[in-house]
Amino acid sequence: MAAEKSPRVLWPLLLEEIRACQKCGLCQGRTQAVPGEGNVLSPLLFVGEGPGAREDATGRPFVGAAGQLLDRMLGAIGLVREQVYIANIVKCRPPGNRAPTPDEAAACLPYLRAQVALIRPQIIVCLGATPARYIMGEDTRVTRDRGKWLERKGVRLMCTFHPAALLRDESKKRPAWEDFQAIRDALHTLKLNTEEEP
Repeated sequence: MAAEKSPRVLWPLLLEEIRACQKCGLCQGRTQAVPGEGNVLSPLLFVGEGPGAREDATGRPFVGAAGQLLDRMLGAIGLVREQVYIANIVKCRPPGNRAPTPDEAAACLPYLRAQVALIRPQIIVCLGATPARYIMGEDTRVTRDRGKWLERKGVRLMCTFHPAALLRDESKKRPAWEDFQAIRDALHTLKLNTEEEP
């Protein structure tokens, strides 16, 4: 993709490329690819693991029970999904909702990197172990590292529990709520800093 083209021009080309992708075996079982959705100008990007059955059917990320919980969590910090961007490590559903293999993730990660380059988020939140490992580092452990900020190339990174984990284990809801409060506070700080710029 030519660097001189604007993000507005490049974005539809990227989505088209994702939807036609055949770089790994996941394409063979998909109903449709799930590139992601939301505000491409948002300072906040959420990254999950991969599409589930509902996402594969609709072409939209986080639309099942976990997605409904994510919407409620966003609402609790004063946001709606249309204000953020939501993507996944892999854009096609792994069979049985298993975690993507390293080869599958490696084939798909260039698409996520291209999305990050176009969106230019200032905060990236990894939802669960898989995105945390690929974005924050192989040794990242959500139970140990959740809620801690890491900064890389001017972007603040945090991992927290995947909403599906909260549905399975209610004891994780309080720490996840603490993480979302920290996300809210970080966004507020960004807004204040932007307002102070001449």
